[in-house]
Amino acid sequence: MKPSELFAYLFLAVTWGFSFLILLKVVHAFGWVGAVAFRAFIASGVLLVVAWATGRRLRFAAGWRPFAVVGATTVAGQLIGLSFATPRIGTAMAAICVASIPLFSMVIGRVWGNERMSGRSVAGLVLGFAGIVLLVGFPAVPVTPGFVLGCAAALASAFCAAFGSNYANRHLRYTGALEVTIGSFFAGGLLALPLLPAVPVPGVPGPVDYAYLLLLGGVMSAVTYVTYFWLLGRIGATRTISVEFVVTVFAVLIGAGLLGETLTLVQLVGAAVIIAGCALVLGIVPSRPLREKAR
Repeated sequence: MKPSELFAYLFLAVTWGFSFLILLKVVHAFGWVGAVAFRAFIASGVLLVVAWATGRRLRFAAGWRPFAVVGATTVAGQLIGLSFATPRIGTAMAAICVASIPLFSMVIGRVWGNERMSGRSVAGLVLGFAGIVLLVGFPAVPVTPGFVLGCAAALASAFCAAFGSNYANRHLRYTGALEVTIGSFFAGGLLALPLLPAVPVPGVPGPVDYAYLLLLGGVMSAVTYVTYFWLLGRIGATRTISVEFVVTVFAVLIGAGLLGETLTLVQLVGAAVIIAGCALVLGIVPSRPLREKAR
């Protein structure tokens, strides 16, 4: 991995790890629907300004439908699920659920005929879903309806992200990263906006709340997604998507160190099992069977 690629990889891991903490503050100020709608419009708007300032000619030849689907899943579905779940289950639990995205992605890719499942992949899927059971079934907090609903929302968020990624890979493969990010975030914001009357902004946000919102939308959404798509083209899907594992580590450390969140030993084992399962699914763990040399 070249220095620029390594820097981009670490930038994604650290920025997305801290995004869970910023997300909590934005949801508290703007509500879980407002946090998504406003964040999406800011991300799309920032990138439009960048494109205009750099003279980049945007091309949306794929039509509106693919952007609407990716916006509904990868943006609206994923971010609404996370915004709803994180205050209820904590940043650590939410981040660990996000680490299951590669598992869902492999299943969807297999159903669509995009992925071939080896014995290792099947073993990884079994391990991953066993880890999810351990994670959700043995929490450090009382199992309330809110906790269960939050876990369901986090896992639904991961599924939406996986679905949107596979759909984009099939229908927006020849569209630029900037156009994909702008179009999908704008569509996601439009789709989330009608929910705002049902979940209104809880109060009058202060200046620091708007600063957090700009940080979440302008940096932790716009810049990171463009970086992600750039890295995807440089080092491939397998190594790029593995950043979710490092994001989980950072988010768990932030949750424990800054927010005082706790996880049970069984949940930590479940997190390790999920990561091991994803590593098998993605082919990150090398397969080097030991063979005795013929003499």
